[in-house]
Amino acid sequence: LGRPSLAGLLADLDGQVAHGRGPSEVVVVDDRPWGGTPEPPLDVSGVRTPTRVVRTGGRGPAAARNAGWRSSGASWIAFLDDDVRLPDDWSDRLHADLRAAGPLVGGIQGRIHVPLPTGRRPTDWERSTAGLSHARWATADMAYRREALVRVQGFDERFPRAFREDADLAVRVSRAGWELVRGGRHVVHPVRPASSAVSVRVQAGNADDATMRALHGHAWRTVAGTGRGRLPLHAATVGAGLLAVVAAAAGRRRPARVAAAAWGLLTLDFLVRRVQPGP
Repeated sequence: LGRPSLAGLLADLDGQVAHGRGPSEVVVVDDRPWGGTPEPPLDVSGVRTPTRVVRTGGRGPAAARNAGWRSSGASWIAFLDDDVRLPDDWSDRLHADLRAAGPLVGGIQGRIHVPLPTGRRPTDWERSTAGLSHARWATADMAYRREALVRVQGFDERFPRAFREDADLAVRVSRAGWELVRGGRHVVHPVRPASSAVSVRVQAGNADDATMRALHGHAWRTVAGTGRGRLPLHAATVGAGLLAVVAAAAGRRRPARVAAAAWGLLTLDFLVRRVQPGP
């Protein structure tokens, strides 16, 4: 995506060779959009590990990862986000995870550590990023057996954002008969700098929740292990607000007051849950 954090990740991957066994090859997928001002090509010439660049032209993370793994003949593909940092023994621990994998293991997740600030409460964006530390099957560090990816045809490119495409893949790999396990390796995922409007922008991910529900049914959160959502409460909040407006317009003052009070209490509950933990 052109983020400067990629240089740090490539340096960490390059450093794995000095501390043990590095990857057989590194594939960097350049998903910057085509057109407009030409983007300078990514320079990976200084990386000692065999490294190449695949361009996808801004089609999103699902399409980018598909292009990456399909361009490689490796039996295992370890996906990493461009903003994670690797400890010196990451590659050694990855090899240990792969050696321990039985023949039915299709995916092995790494642990994700998100450092948070000390001395103050984390912001909403920082708490959102910290959710990766207990997320299941996040492709910030997720290794998949190539055979499993081929069987399910990889990531579903109908997911345009980096949000639910990893959960969808895990569900389909599991349903295809493969086991998904947690490994012993870990990465560090710093919180990216973001504007104060980021908490509003990420709400676009609710569209991906709707896609998950359409693809995997109403119990998709249980199947994907994403935890409970607030959609029923959001629907009740909007419904109460609409009822208050309609009742008031019809001159039904008592129902309007009851509906408005319900809207107010539900909205207050939402605000407290989002604001109380931090700014």
